[in-house]
Amino acid sequence: MTQSNQVWKLDFKNGTEVFADIVIAADGANSKIRPYLTDIKAFYSGVTAIEGAVYNSAINSPQVHKLLNGGKIFAFGDSKSLIVSSKGDGSLVFYPSFKTDEKWVQQSGIDFTDSQQVLDWFKTEYAGWDDVWQELFENGTGTFIPRPLYCMPFDQTWEAQFNLTMLGDAAHLMPPFAGEGVNMAMLDALELSVTLLSDKYADLQTAIAAYEVDMRSRASAIAQITMESTDALHSPGAIAYLKAVVGA
Repeated sequence: MTQSNQVWKLDFKNGTEVFADIVIAADGANSKIRPYLTDIKAFYSGVTAIEGAVYNSAINSPQVHKLLNGGKIFAFGDSKSLIVSSKGDGSLVFYPSFKTDEKWVQQSGIDFTDSQQVLDWFKTEYAGWDDVWQELFENGTGTFIPRPLYCMPFDQTWEAQFNLTMLGDAAHLMPPFAGEGVNMAMLDALELSVTLLSDKYADLQTAIAAYEVDMRSRASAIAQITMESTDALHSPGAIAYLKAVVGA
């Protein structure tokens, strides 16, 4: 992405070129556009997850499919978690997550394209958990994806530009353990659109600055709650914590 005469030129991998008067970075956790606004980096949350999926779960993972009943499962124990979610296409996705070093993926020696190696790891690290969960790893579809989880600093700030801003994970990446990521991104989009269309600001830079101040403040509060939840859900008191959150 380059800028000339106050216009951005975006070059895509397929060779397409696009010119824009204003660019809004909504390209997620590894945003290619964010560095044009700030060099602030996310910090490691202390937790790593492994993403897996089972297609046609009714056939390929019948026990867990029945437990899911079209919903979501949160399982906790030994300061580890396992989250399983049903999808509208009949598949399910699952995420074992655990506290570990940031470089665990490289140090583990696990080939995440080899489901047997991932299953062996699960049997060892989640020893004592019910055998029903092994069904997920035995029937996982495709490659497992290890995901060290990151969070943007609570006090991040940057200077507003007149033709560039960001929303969602590009702006305020955080772990998923408060369930606020998508909600935050949708609210960002709404508030940014309202701000850009408002006649109360003298120019675009002033409008973008106002949006970013409010967005960062809101994101900071949610990020702190998220990090507290991340720690609590990977602690010996995880079940009691979640019951208190949902009022069970």
